[in-house]
Amino acid sequence: MSLTDTAIRRAGAKKKPFKMYDSGGLFLLVMPAGGKWWRFKYRFAGKEKLLSLGTYPDISLKEARNRRDQERKKLADKIDPAVNRLAAKAAWAGQQANSFEVIAREWIEKKSSVWSASNTSKTMRRLEVDVFPWLGNRPIADITPPELLMSLRRTEARGAIDTAHRVLQTCGQIFRYAIATGRATRDPSADLRGALQTVKGSHFSAVTEPKAIGALLRAMHDYQGSVITRCALRLAPLVFVRPGELRKAEWTEIDFDTATWNIPAERMKMKEAHLVPLSRQALEILKELHPLTGRGTYLFPSPRSNKRPMSDNAVLSSMRRMGIGKDEMTGHGFRAMARTVLDEVLHVRPDYIEHQLAHAVRDPNGRAYNRTAHLPERRKMMQDWADYLDGLRNGEK
Repeated sequence: MSLTDTAIRRAGAKKKPFKMYDSGGLFLLVMPAGGKWWRFKYRFAGKEKLLSLGTYPDISLKEARNRRDQERKKLADKIDPAVNRLAAKAAWAGQQANSFEVIAREWIEKKSSVWSASNTSKTMRRLEVDVFPWLGNRPIADITPPELLMSLRRTEARGAIDTAHRVLQTCGQIFRYAIATGRATRDPSADLRGALQTVKGSHFSAVTEPKAIGALLRAMHDYQGSVITRCALRLAPLVFVRPGELRKAEWTEIDFDTATWNIPAERMKMKEAHLVPLSRQALEILKELHPLTGRGTYLFPSPRSNKRPMSDNAVLSSMRRMGIGKDEMTGHGFRAMARTVLDEVLHVRPDYIEHQLAHAVRDPNGRAYNRTAHLPERRKMMQDWADYLDGLRNGEK
């Protein structure tokens, strides 16, 4: 006799498991704890086997019969349902292991050893917001150019055109990593060249004309805000490091005896320690600052807590309050200013400049220079640069 919903609901637990048979090999196994499990009994290649079809009431009697019928069709096609299920599980596990998100996170993990923490965080955040929700679970080898473009269109739609381009570039790197590790055969991002809206070209704003530099330096020198911010403003053009490297500077990195600032590898973009020779003017600024913040960790602590460095926007906000617009100068602009003027006006060798900017510089044999390469020449360059800026500020040049 076939089962009914009423009989199943009324079936109470006993001391031992017992079976309630339906038809076609389907039965319900009732456990002492009260659980009710659907089972399908069949024979394949002369052997009796069991297959689980779920639990009651999550799986109703009607659904259990549908599942039984599906498995019986496989038997008719000479397919073992149990083996087929194991194969399907293995295929699903393989797809998950080779999903875009899994491979992307693996790639970022490897890159994090050479990237700065902020770059790693920004890259991961872009993927989590703009890609993973739509493509994260997809097997990376199955993703098509239209799928990737559809995801990027969502980023474009909110006006983040530059971010869409950055995400596309990152996805291309992830696809190429998947190809290199044998989990994909092609990079669909390559087919999207020209498909996104064009980003209006821009560089970090920088003042490079000598008279304009002089006016900028006078404005910063006369800044009427906090002494700490004024020192940061005055030091920034002298050392032309990246904004994050300046605001996170620690007193333990400053060596007054040798007039050097040793920035550790973990704080550098390229994850290589960097040495900044300090000019006489830079040392004077640091000596002015030391009585204020020298007992703490940071040269430029946050006004809210000396356990944190000043914010990303502290220097920029102070420039804006002085009337220096974002089209005139940004934090990165001091680097462009130094690079241009040192080359075109002071005629310093380009490799000295690039090395001091902590860019990748290689010798004629292709080897990366270490941080002390050309140190005497770079030390002279930094002092000449500081003297030149003094002349501009005083209107002498």
